[in-house]
Amino acid sequence: MNESLKKKLKTLPSAPGVYFHKNSAGEVIYVGKAAVLKNRVRQYFHHDKNRDAKTAALVAEIAMTDWIVVDTEMDALFLESEMIKRYMPKWNILLRDDKTVSYVRIDLKSAVPYVSLTRQPLGDNARYIGPFYAKTTINTALRILRKIFPYYDKPYTGKKTLETDLGLTPGIEIGKMSPEDYHKILGSLIRYLEGDRQKLLKDLEREMREEAAQKHFERAAELRNELFGLKGLKKKIVFSDKEFLDISSDEALVQLQTLLHLPEPPRRIEGYDISHQSGEDVVGSMVVFVNGVSDRSEYRKFKLHAQQNNDLASLTEVLSRRLKHSDWDLPDLILLDGGEAQVAAILPLLEPLNIPVVGRDKSGDHSKSAPVVLVIPEPESANSERGRHFRKIQLPQSDHLARLVARVDEEAHRFAITYHTLLKRKRLLI
Repeated sequence: MNESLKKKLKTLPSAPGVYFHKNSAGEVIYVGKAAVLKNRVRQYFHHDKNRDAKTAALVAEIAMTDWIVVDTEMDALFLESEMIKRYMPKWNILLRDDKTVSYVRIDLKSAVPYVSLTRQPLGDNARYIGPFYAKTTINTALRILRKIFPYYDKPYTGKKTLETDLGLTPGIEIGKMSPEDYHKILGSLIRYLEGDRQKLLKDLEREMREEAAQKHFERAAELRNELFGLKGLKKKIVFSDKEFLDISSDEALVQLQTLLHLPEPPRRIEGYDISHQSGEDVVGSMVVFVNGVSDRSEYRKFKLHAQQNNDLASLTEVLSRRLKHSDWDLPDLILLDGGEAQVAAILPLLEPLNIPVVGRDKSGDHSKSAPVVLVIPEPESANSERGRHFRKIQLPQSDHLARLVARVDEEAHRFAITYHTLLKRKRLLI
């Protein structure tokens, strides 16, 4: 262990969080979560005769460790999942036992769905949430959430069970709830797991008041119980509001602040992409990363009014429609899948609002190994009569900022392709 690492380990807090082991080149080689960072991280450097060869090889490669502190172990669970998707650390892949990776699966198209955990998503049109890298922790979370959002954990048989008496199922089998209301409960559970927690509380409270005003007192009481249960849940599992995560430890966000001369690290980053096939089924995607973490509850998709083979016009339409939504928070930074032409096309929309924009120029290479080349518009004062000037910067593949840019861009591309494919299938079936 080098002296810098020894000094760093002495500053480890007694708090939950996510830690990042790095090699001598500064590359993140392993991401993990901890209920108590001080205890968990120091364990790596204690002599252990029973340590397996792979873990020993990982420890031998660690040159430095960083971390992000969160409120609870559950916060660390979700943040760890996001950071593994961003960095794809080699030792997470080498050490990972597939049995420890879990997705929450819910088949919403079933008349009476059930909730389960699975190791691998299938192409069966079910809803998959995850991956989560600690099966025990997500199991604990689901057990607690089931008391608020009752669900079936096995295929529905129509028979009463002990779980029915305990209030852990919606009770369709005894006429306590309709299948339609059960689907609403599962929708709330999904929103909670995907991070849409604050808005969910507001929606439940509004719906409760509306039901009470219409004298649907039984339904209003059910909503009240859900609302109180979620508020009381903070005593057992506290999910941090992403707006209050400590982002000063996220090196990619700090790099963005420096590179773009921003007053502070960008909290809300929006990524955009256009997808179509020869001008048909043209769609746009908007993905949102809050403090470097994807927030799927904020994702939006756009079916273009003008169905044409013109990415610049389509991008302009998407951004114009997005900016008309005064009810959506404005971004601190916009990331486009495109080069100088795409960035220049939307600058007139963004400059009056003082929203910075960066393009990722892939020059037709949409593979995951594509180089990360940033296209940054120069300030207007730096431009001549010959037009706008742009800076182009190619980032090393292992760079923290490169990993974040690639993650946002790939997520925008995935979301756009998924929506385009859906519309194309619907059109072909008509």
